[in-house]
Amino acid sequence: MINSTVKLLDVVALIVDLPQYNLWRGQVGTVVELLANGAAFEVEFSDRNGRTYESLGLRLEQIMVLRFEPASPNTKAEMVTA
Repeated sequence: MINSTVKLLDVVALIVDLPQYNLWRGQVGTVVELLANGAAFEVEFSDRNGRTYESLGLRLEQIMVLRFEPASPNTKAEMVTA
């Protein structure tokens, strides 16, 4: 099943620590590729100058999509059932 809550170029934040990659909960990255039919995502982490310091495949339960605009009342229900 393709996951509709995470899309290409979405900005996401880690919700877990990944010490083996020196990545910590709260670090922000960009989805640069959808993997395994949307079951996983290649996320690129870059510094303030745009230099990538890590890029790795992550599962939905490791990230959350950051939203920059007000959500409709149905957004939360859609996310729960997705």
